[in-house]
Amino acid sequence: MFFPSPGQIHFLLVLGFASVGYALYLRYLAVEMSSVGLACQAGAQTWLCFTRKVMIALFTNGVFGTVALVAAGLNLFRPSIVLFAIALVAGGFGIVLYNVGLSALAAALLVLSLARPAPGTV
Repeated sequence: MFFPSPGQIHFLLVLGFASVGYALYLRYLAVEMSSVGLACQAGAQTWLCFTRKVMIALFTNGVFGTVALVAAGLNLFRPSIVLFAIALVAGGFGIVLYNVGLSALAAALLVLSLARPAPGTV
């Protein structure tokens, strides 16, 4: 039965906020900023250009939403903190980086996976 401890809940909170924060940073300061896009298209070989290129390839192919949905579905049937964390991070990235449909469905499955009977009531 999946019943996260207070320490695990704190870990998941930090992980969720960090992933959404980094996704917001990438979206607004790397992907959508025209000066960064022009510099990267002109041939700049920086870490930001590489990260921008990888993120664009991932969200264009729907990887974030797919990973979030698969991990959330597996977590629904075989609950674990690792699957929950993977679905949380991928869902956060997916919602911010244009994979909203599948990522929102994964978030709903994550909420549903927490709706289990309390220990000792079964």
